Amino acid sequence: MWKTRLSGPLFVALLCVAQAVASELSPAMSRADAVGVIAELRRIVAPRGVERYEFVDVGGIRQFVSIRGQDRANPVLLVVHGGPGFPTSGIAWWATRPLEEYFTVVHWDQRGAGRTHLANDPAAVAPTMTRARFVDDIEELVAWLRTEFRQDKVFVLGTSWGSVIGLEFASRRSDWLHAYIGMGQAVDIPESERRGHAYALAAARAEGNAQAIAELESVMPYAAPGKPIPLEHIVLERKWSDHYGGVMAYRQGQVDGMAVRLSPEYPDEDAARAYAGNGWSQDFLLSDVLGVDLGHVTRLDCPLLVLAGRHDRTVNSSVAREWFDAVEAPYKHFEWFEHSAHEILAEEPGKLLLTLVQHARPLADPPPAAGGAP
Repeated sequence: MWKTRLSGPLFVALLCVAQAVASELSPAMSRADAVGVIAELRRIVAPRGVERYEFVDVGGIRQFVSIRGQDRANPVLLVVHGGPGFPTSGIAWWATRPLEEYFTVVHWDQRGAGRTHLANDPAAVAPTMTRARFVDDIEELVAWLRTEFRQDKVFVLGTSWGSVIGLEFASRRSDWLHAYIGMGQAVDIPESERRGHAYALAAARAEGNAQAIAELESVMPYAAPGKPIPLEHIVLERKWSDHYGGVMAYRQGQVDGMAVRLSPEYPDEDAARAYAGNGWSQDFLLSDVLGVDLGHVTRLDCPLLVLAGRHDRTVNSSVAREWFDAVEAPYKHFEWFEHSAHEILAEEPGKLLLTLVQHARPLADPPPAAGGAP
């Protein structure tokens, strides 16, 4: 074993640093202390950087956005979260920090979600909780971002529920997009539900889990064509699909609620209620979402990227792959995430960075001039 003995000025300097660090640590840091450390570590200090947390008027209400990037000239990447009512801004400090070196990353709490839900009167917002209004909100927000950053086109990344309204927006305003990126892309949700149930039942039978088998068989036929899916059937299916890794590969639940505890995007008074809008939003939108079939979208006039967790049974990735193979677009790329289910942001943020830098970021670069250097 190597042994080193320090002495002189260097030893004294190191000892002073160690003592200073030790004096700053307490046995039980407050949330404010812990969040302060994270906020300082991720603070944007680049001269051309942008770091903004603010409310923007969209669709007649105040809606929260987090905007971060090392260079405001980088292309804008708008993340359209899932749920309904399940924001990604709370996990941004961990999951999308590296993306900020290549994009200006915008996390947006939709109406009925996160800080937007907490900042508005629910009674006033309730009549506007329609899928069409959410697509209009994306259009208004993208229009604002195009003006604010003086960019004709942006990237829109829709995940889960956000992939429903994101794809509908991409069909409407392809001319505003470098590309549409679908992550956990929803296409034919009734079929996705049927496959998710079949997966959970097969896993339960393989394990010999009598309780799971009985409960899953009790709701058969699940997601029968032409019939609405009762909420209690969905809750039961998710109980066992999640148990067998359908929402996070190798886990039985999600980690977003854990991450938001340390999110600088949320002040103390909001962090504990970050997902208060989730159930509220689903009361208005879930029945509509469960009947969604976007199979009629057979062409996009902008580039298309689909990112799919190999183990995703929440929004079944095999359904997304079949749609991707059939749809036409000027450019297409499909990427499997082998160690992810439905939560790619949390499960494989490194591969997400690599995929977007390799396959999305070049779509925003102007083509080389004729005769120019390669």
